[in-house]
Amino acid sequence: MIRLAVRVPRDRSELVLAELLELAPSGIEERDVDGGLVEYAVYGAAGELPDLGAAAAHVAGIPVDVFTEEIADDWHERWREFHKPVTIAGKLHVRPPWLEAQPGLVDLVIDPARAFGTGAHETTQLCLELLLELEPSGAMLDLGCGSGVLAIAAAQAGFGPVVGLDFDPASVEATATNAEVNGVEVKAARFDLMHADTIPSAPVIAANLLRPLLLQVAETGFAPEPPHTLVASGLLRHEADEVAAAFERHGLRETGRRNLGDWAALLLQRA
Repeated sequence: MIRLAVRVPRDRSELVLAELLELAPSGIEERDVDGGLVEYAVYGAAGELPDLGAAAAHVAGIPVDVFTEEIADDWHERWREFHKPVTIAGKLHVRPPWLEAQPGLVDLVIDPARAFGTGAHETTQLCLELLLELEPSGAMLDLGCGSGVLAIAAAQAGFGPVVGLDFDPASVEATATNAEVNGVEVKAARFDLMHADTIPSAPVIAANLLRPLLLQVAETGFAPEPPHTLVASGLLRHEADEVAAAFERHGLRETGRRNLGDWAALLLQRA
């Protein structure tokens, strides 16, 4: 079995990830590495993926470092060891389907093989913490829904209707499938925010995106009006002030901030 990994600076990783998802729509492994880099990895049998060793390349016009290695054929089982459950605010237990539910906690099952995002990443945990503190009233929009973690948690908490939008068709499918597994209603659809004239709105929006995409959302603007509450993450700590300032033009002001590791999440609200 071959593991092919691509390392790219975090602030330029979104375009690389979009390109890689076209080649591996069933899912990509992600992990942070030293020096502000993110590593994306795919797996395949010998002959399906090239064994390149270590090399420099370009993906979506962005310079990246490529690493390949042979791994044991039982990687499917060992891969499961990296997907741990997380408990949010003592209320919500997010787990892969092969682990057991926890008594007394809301159970959220996410299949990590289907699309980007399992709930374990620091930015997702921060978003979930902030969402669970909100009073569940009215509609909620998950912008960049990935595998649907935030949308499903919102539906479980009592928000409705809940909509998940993502550019990647595999994420749209995964969100719909995971919502059905969890017994909640989430409408999932494809949306290209980079080329949109306006961003769809709802009383509450969760946007777990990277800094460039969040700035694009702020630049594009919302229709018919900005949300009352925006939970924004996908940010390194030093990027949070810039993003908070960008949304002030929409009347959204920072009322809360959470940090975990190198990451930050913002709670932005209109008066």
